[in-house]
Amino acid sequence: MPVNALEAYRDVEKATLPQRDLEASVLTKAAMRLQSARDSWSSADNYAQLNDTLQYNQRLWTFFQAELTTEDNPLPEEIKRNLLSLSLYVDRRTFEVMAYPAPEKLDILININLNIAAGLRGETTRLTSGNPLPASFGAR
Repeated sequence: MPVNALEAYRDVEKATLPQRDLEASVLTKAAMRLQSARDSWSSADNYAQLNDTLQYNQRLWTFFQAELTTEDNPLPEEIKRNLLSLSLYVDRRTFEVMAYPAPEKLDILININLNIAAGLRGETTRLTSGNPLPASFGAR
């Protein structure tokens, strides 16, 4: 049961949004949380915020991994392989940030989330801070 009007709105949004829009929405939310953690890097509670944010993003990508590996997933095989490869990169980068925190390490996670969200919305994808995708992204 929703506690407030905002939670009620979010519940209705989840129930009525098409799947691609919902996925784009949660990717954007994760990117904004990562950006907030980056922007408030020197604040006293940043470690807790960073940890929560990284866990949220990792849960999101774990969900995508599970969805991509189901037999009834309608995506073409090449796209599934590429997204799974990207999700493994996100996992590695997340663990790297957890082990050796640095604000600039969040940039690529933010960019990946925003670019995938833009693609899901049918927008032209673009990098947000000039960081190129890692060379290992396309490797199989």
